[in-house]
Amino acid sequence: MKKFILIFLFSTIFAFANGSFVSYEVDGKDYEGYYSSPSKDAPLIFMVHDWDGLTDYEVKRAKMLYDMGYATFAVDLFGKGIRPNETAEKKKLTGELYQNRAKMKRLLYAGLNKAKELKANVSNAVGIGYCFGGSAILELARSGSDLKSYIPFHGGLTTPEGEDYNKTKGSIVVFHGSADKSVSMQDFANLTMELEKAGVNHEMITYSGAPHAFSVFGSNRYHKTADESSWKRFTEILESTFKK
Repeated sequence: MKKFILIFLFSTIFAFANGSFVSYEVDGKDYEGYYSSPSKDAPLIFMVHDWDGLTDYEVKRAKMLYDMGYATFAVDLFGKGIRPNETAEKKKLTGELYQNRAKMKRLLYAGLNKAKELKANVSNAVGIGYCFGGSAILELARSGSDLKSYIPFHGGLTTPEGEDYNKTKGSIVVFHGSADKSVSMQDFANLTMELEKAGVNHEMITYSGAPHAFSVFGSNRYHKTADESSWKRFTEILESTFKK
């Protein structure tokens, strides 16, 4: 029996060593996340995609994290195979979740549960998100989940009516472009005051000249300085968080 368990664990680790898409079901609908892990007990990065779904961008970030010794589970909030290209469809899909926060949270926790099923180290984990995913990771923070930190990159920062950060357990680190025309500096300031009032440990960082989506490789919004600076600070935060 012990031999069988060892073989199972070895095969599971080997299967996700270089990353793999994984299917799971939520409320009768199929979803497809992405999981990679360099070792059995590697600290976990729980990642939420941008408004175009889980694409090569998130996979590339996961591979960067893998090379640093971290596991990544990239959750799918849209559904298996749903990767919108048109702006109207992106707005529709994200709008539905913004209007149904309970569903958004169910999908986030379903992703965490799938990561746990895959033997990911969910008890030693940090959450990150890009743009729409940044908004979603803050939703997870407000829900009171047990992640150690919540880190949005150029994410939406407004708090829905009726919600607050009183149940937030981990720290929050925000990376924001001060030239962002989608998420204002007033939103940034308002969140800072909310976190201070709630007693949440936080770090709020802005980058001059950086627009919304400043970290998206190859796009016309890519801002090299903001991307590299935020990633450097992010890696420092991971190092200090997982040493505790």
